[in-house]
Amino acid sequence: MSVTITANEKLGDIVVKFPQASEIFKRYGIDFCCGGDQILADALEEHSVDGTLLINVLNQTYDEAVKQGIEIVDWSTVSLSQLIHHIVNTHHAYLQQVFPSLTELTAKILRVHGKHHGEVLAQVHRLFNRLRMDMEEHMIKEEEAVFPQVVNYEIEPSYEKLEVLIRDIQELDREHDETGNIVKELRRVTDNYALPEDACKTYTSVFEKLQELESNLFQHIHLENNVLFVHLLNDRKKFEGSQLI
Repeated sequence: MSVTITANEKLGDIVVKFPQASEIFKRYGIDFCCGGDQILADALEEHSVDGTLLINVLNQTYDEAVKQGIEIVDWSTVSLSQLIHHIVNTHHAYLQQVFPSLTELTAKILRVHGKHHGEVLAQVHRLFNRLRMDMEEHMIKEEEAVFPQVVNYEIEPSYEKLEVLIRDIQELDREHDETGNIVKELRRVTDNYALPEDACKTYTSVFEKLQELESNLFQHIHLENNVLFVHLLNDRKKFEGSQLI
């Protein structure tokens, strides 16, 4: 299917139909997850980015992906239960796997390199542990409370169930904003994960893993904010439009 990306589309919508656009936006510092409602043209102006160049890159990258047969999954076309299964088994599973090792490693580089880089590494250690604590609580809330309600709603939809879910996702959305701010602060305090000359293999590995964590979190939040939550909000509009409430 042919897709043309234009400046008048929302960032979140672009990444929904072409997930690989997320890495392009990330290179330009454009927030497509928590800022998914922003129009691309506005984001380009805000970041002083050459719009013609970036849009050409997006469309050329999409065309090349199609030619190479790279799978392009439009998550807005799958069921809510399938989307939740993907979020839990891909993104939640990734965080549960990476958090323990990064907890140990951020503490290790602080001990070893703290004498010369203590100010930066202390902030990295503090911010990462705050991120881990917030996300672990967030994931438990999703898996134990919110996601089962979404699956139940999909099986037997009702306006009453939906209204409860809307309140829940508004809270999750606020938590996503807080998570996004921590991730951005990590990038700021490390000067975009710049490595000092005396960085050892562990120091280098930690900064690489933190950038991988950032990419995974942005994609994770994007799927919830711009696909799952949007689906539920659109359902509420349909209920209200039909007056069957």
